[in-house]
Amino acid sequence: MKSLLFYLFSLLVFANSLLSTAIQAETLPPLVNGRVPANLDELWADFDPRNEPLEVEVLREWEQDGAVCRLVRFQVGVFKGAPAKVAAFYAFPQGGQKLPALLSIHGGGQSAGFDSVLKDTVRGYASMSINWGGNPLNFGRAVVKYEGPQTDWGRLDATHPPQRNKANHFVSELTPDEYTLDAVVSPRNSNWFLVLMAARRAITFLESQPEVDGSLIGVYGHSMGGKLTTNLAAIDKRVRVAVPSCGGAGDLTELQIDVPGGLKTKLSAMKLACVSDNAYIPRLTCPVLWLSPTNDFHAHIDNMAWNWREVPDERFRLSISPHFNHRHTKEHEVTQFLWFEEHLKGAFQMPETPQIELQLKTQDGVPLVTVVPDGSQAVLNVAIYYAIDPHELTRFWRDGKAEKNGVQWQGRCPVMSLDQPLFVYADVTYELPGRYRTVSRKYQLSDTYKLSSRVLSRASAEMKAAGVMVTDSPERLIDDGARGWHDWYQINWDHLPLWSASTRKLKDVKWRGPNGARLMFDIRCHTDNSLVVSVHCNEWGAYEPGKPAVSYSVIKPLKGSTDWQTVVVSLEELAVTDPKFSTLITDWQTVCELSISPAGQTTRSGQLVKVDAKPWEGPREIRNLRWEGGKYSKNRMSNSALAPAEHEKAFNEAIRKSLQQEEADRKGK
Repeated sequence: MKSLLFYLFSLLVFANSLLSTAIQAETLPPLVNGRVPANLDELWADFDPRNEPLEVEVLREWEQDGAVCRLVRFQVGVFKGAPAKVAAFYAFPQGGQKLPALLSIHGGGQSAGFDSVLKDTVRGYASMSINWGGNPLNFGRAVVKYEGPQTDWGRLDATHPPQRNKANHFVSELTPDEYTLDAVVSPRNSNWFLVLMAARRAITFLESQPEVDGSLIGVYGHSMGGKLTTNLAAIDKRVRVAVPSCGGAGDLTELQIDVPGGLKTKLSAMKLACVSDNAYIPRLTCPVLWLSPTNDFHAHIDNMAWNWREVPDERFRLSISPHFNHRHTKEHEVTQFLWFEEHLKGAFQMPETPQIELQLKTQDGVPLVTVVPDGSQAVLNVAIYYAIDPHELTRFWRDGKAEKNGVQWQGRCPVMSLDQPLFVYADVTYELPGRYRTVSRKYQLSDTYKLSSRVLSRASAEMKAAGVMVTDSPERLIDDGARGWHDWYQINWDHLPLWSASTRKLKDVKWRGPNGARLMFDIRCHTDNSLVVSVHCNEWGAYEPGKPAVSYSVIKPLKGSTDWQTVVVSLEELAVTDPKFSTLITDWQTVCELSISPAGQTTRSGQLVKVDAKPWEGPREIRNLRWEGGKYSKNRMSNSALAPAEHEKAFNEAIRKSLQQEEADRKGK
């Protein structure tokens, strides 16, 4: 009996010992009296990314393109008694020593990018890409899936939806459930917090590698990874330089009612203090390059212009691709590489941010934009863009027709109404140094790169007070073609059967289609082919919040010829591209975008019809895009059917669809 009692006692002591060990092993301490962190200082006070062993597992190792490549997994921490582990690709140039290092953070719906890691090594960096989202890993463009151990968040769930947890704690409230860290409403229940911990542990991994100089670490990320990049650079001072792409714009609160455009959101005080970019941006001290297009659904450009206004120019640059959504032109994208070359290698000197001024009070009442670019490198060109549409996702950026005047460039911004705001920014083109144009035969860069100015805006009331005059008028000629694709954006341009060119110019009130008009343009195609002409209506709820965007298209056969031929599109021949919709298009008033491509789809008699894409032969150019016939309506002055309060609803609907759009963009690459 005594032996049994002693055995039970020993078992109890052992169990208590295990329990005590488990409690001590927790990465974050439990809340004291249920009190949750109230700000970033309190949120991060109990986390030291260097404190615990990383418990690194090397799951696979190989050599490729002169680099040592590894698939690894490291421990983020122990939460609720179980370890959380994140898989990652890590690579470095063979024989490299004291290398600068880069951390890549993928976007929603994606996985760790082996291709980007390998590209970094060719450019002389050690590089790591963490698989925070938990999607199955693959080895780059070959898409060879990896079936071994992967990211495992243990008893938490910070993977990208769809996930085990039905609640998406990237966007939902911070209420507790079985997969959250705290049992009360807490910022530690945010998935952003968990992934940031993983990213900070990845920095610890990089600085501990023998071939890495731990004082030279940069970070970049796209979309959700862009937000994470901004926040990581702000909270972890080991980050030497950062490039957020399409993420980290911050939030506009209801108090900022005077900011034209933008997505105004109603956040809880807890989210605003501990989750929003707004809490992190003022803490940025390292050099940051903002890489994002004008019409991005995830990083709203008007939000960025407001929330980043206090970040000083000496450590801040912008590279903003006109007309794009969630991707960049090659001339803008290359600035990321140059930014790292400057701040991690000292091998490049980025020009200063172009200075921009918007003058409302002018002699003729037409707003005037003046841009002074940094002339330390030869300026090849300056483009001034302006817009009058408060709906930034479908906004068309007009050509300000910049003209050089000494060291400055100037452009005029005529308007058709004083009831609309005005937005302006500029792009400056520089020549890319020859040594960078071909880093290797595999990775060729563009011949030029582009830096952007700050984005300025003026509300309607300011324009009226300054005496701005209405001097603009409608035009039937939309694009004469003289400036090529300047007012368009191009996708898959290197793919001759699948290229597309799109413009939002038809949404602008200046070029809005008259009722009953026909859309016409001239094009050349050297061999017989087809052209799919598409118009996209109510995109992002621009006209009818909560209602779907509907696209219409028509397939136009083209005869092979070196001569120009005219394409005519009437409303009657446009058919929906998705059979689940049956609504007819009766006018041009809700068109947000026009696209042309040799590939696409339409419907006939309710059946889907796809075009068998053929390679395009000859130049890709159009001229004299125009309206013929029809009459202008009296309501054409508005860029949107929405009242200002309804814009918020439209944007909220757009954000609701952001994850699906992000996944679609990923598949389209």
